[in-house]
Amino acid sequence: MLLVTGVSGALGSLVAERLAGRADVLLGSRTGAGDDPVRRRRVDFDDPSSLAEAFAGVETLLLVSAGEGEDDEVIARHGAAIAAAEEAGVRHLIYTSLSGDGDHLTYALAHRWTERRLRASASLAWTVLRNGLYAEFLAYVAGPDADGVITAPLADGRLAAVAREDLADAAVRVALDPAAHAGRVYELVGEEPLGGAELAAATGATYAPVTLARARSAVAASGVKDFQVPMLASTYSAIAAGFLDGTSIGTGTSIGTGTGDLRELLGRAPRSAAEVYAAAVKGVGDKG
Repeated sequence: MLLVTGVSGALGSLVAERLAGRADVLLGSRTGAGDDPVRRRRVDFDDPSSLAEAFAGVETLLLVSAGEGEDDEVIARHGAAIAAAEEAGVRHLIYTSLSGDGDHLTYALAHRWTERRLRASASLAWTVLRNGLYAEFLAYVAGPDADGVITAPLADGRLAAVAREDLADAAVRVALDPAAHAGRVYELVGEEPLGGAELAAATGATYAPVTLARARSAVAASGVKDFQVPMLASTYSAIAAGFLDGTSIGTGTSIGTGTGDLRELLGRAPRSAAEVYAAAVKGVGDKG
């Protein structure tokens, strides 16, 4: 039996769609059974007492990273999930982590802690899916403003953005045949790095970046949670400094090729990040 966590979230819901109708798949979320008590289970990492029942009978657990939060909150969630999986007799845990070039990001620490905790497990086989930042995410942090200007402080840097749907496809492939991927760390970044020029071309916008200080002030004034301000600022900085363009990523035997493992897992070329970004920008505009 396979259990997928976080199915009410953006990535988890896409995974759930791809596994719809399978009798050997369970779907986990904080909201619990809803209208499908047979296939859905309550999985609340902030309530570790809920996890023993949730993981009962599960052989493979796809642990979608348990939400945004301060480092201690995320570490506690992931630690509780892994401990409960061990106690329940789960055989294989697949974790959606952060790409290896993301260590300069303020939110990398909890991911690396979780990877280390998995490696230390005496009972779990594991696979780590190091996901790159979503192309859809760029629509929110580097989308055109009302005047058609992209002001995100990306300098001349680029991001090897990846379509969320491609990451869902890759996760499903691993989850349905976990033994073939045991002990692997996959780097899943895009193959077409996007910078300000590419984003502007994809949307017909103009690229006129502001300073990081000005962007940080705008983020802080937007009403986000306190911990999200340094998260977004570090993302802008890492892109601008050239750390997230994919050039330091490769397959396990060819680090630095800039190709990663996404194509291998998909068995096809990844979706166009520029097209996904443009569609997401349009979606944001339609909602507005």
